Amino acid sequence: MQDMVNVYLMGKKYVVPSNLTIMGAMEYSGYQLVRGCGCRCGFCGACATIYRIKGERELKVCLACQTQVQDNMYVATLPFFPLIKQVYDIEKVKPEQAVMMQLYPEIYSCIGCNACTKACPQGLNVMQYIAYAQRGDFKKCAEESFDCVMCGICSSRCPAGITHPQVALLSRRLTGKYLAPKSEHLENRVKEINNGDFKELIEGLMGKPISELKELYNTRVIEK
Repeated sequence: MQDMVNVYLMGKKYVVPSNLTIMGAMEYSGYQLVRGCGCRCGFCGACATIYRIKGERELKVCLACQTQVQDNMYVATLPFFPLIKQVYDIEKVKPEQAVMMQLYPEIYSCIGCNACTKACPQGLNVMQYIAYAQRGDFKKCAEESFDCVMCGICSSRCPAGITHPQVALLSRRLTGKYLAPKSEHLENRVKEINNGDFKELIEGLMGKPISELKELYNTRVIEK
């Protein structure tokens, strides 16, 4: 027999194997996940979840697909964490400090509590990349936030109302558009695609069965 633990999902008690993730425990208990399940590999950020262990006061946050259940865990999922998403044209905004002041001025209200960093399920130094954004150092902000999955958990814990993932995304876009070195071979490949040079090859791939596609992928030649 597997070790079993008690978990409370949406207020109801279930007994599940202790080696399951929260997401696995929900399915084991009969829930059919039609939203908030995403990639199941910790990359999409769709399964942001809050939980508390019985007898403890701390409210914790996590990704349900990556977090193992614990005994007497009370779990609740949310459809999303609301984030402020400003609309801008990347062709018109420039990598200047003023762009953050215009689009996300709340970052200058950061009180340095570090709650965002403590909440991040990816272990990112969130408060640090916000500091880089405040100074207009978009390249460092982009590097520090590169593994962000846009789950929004950091923002849910922020007393200043900062939308950390969107600030990071803007920094990465500015870096890619204006600051990173140009990739000549990538630009050439895009031109070839737009010219239709690979149309026949792509149509051929689309007509192949999945098994053959897997074989082609697994035996592909990787450029050094």
